[in-house]
Amino acid sequence: MEFTVPQFIEKEAKIVGPLTFKQFIFVGIGGGICFFLFFTIPIYIFIPLAIIVMGAGTGLAFLKIQSIPLPNYIKNFFFFLFKPKAYLWKKKNLPPKFFNQEKTIEQPAIEKNTSLLKISKRSRLNELSTEIESKM
Repeated sequence: MEFTVPQFIEKEAKIVGPLTFKQFIFVGIGGGICFFLFFTIPIYIFIPLAIIVMGAGTGLAFLKIQSIPLPNYIKNFFFFLFKPKAYLWKKKNLPPKFFNQEKTIEQPAIEKNTSLLKISKRSRLNELSTEIESKM
């Protein structure tokens, strides 16, 4: 029996009700912090802090910016801040170099070696062809 295997599955599994594991952790940590704050600080300080903490928890769990989850967005932001930037071109303010026409410009060593290789291959081919002709 053949079964078609779905491809390009980009959904995370729903583990706790309608929430994925990551979403549950973010909301749970926010709720835990609010529960702890409820018993440790006065109510007039608790209410604004609870709104901020639960807002951050639900934002981390559900908010997407340009289809990128908020935790990934924050991670990419910090990577951008602390990783070195690669510059493709840096202009150097050097004076222009002028060549004397009296001096001869030598070929680089690589070009010399390649020309020698071409000559040596050709001469080796000539040797082999003369050997073959002499045997015939």
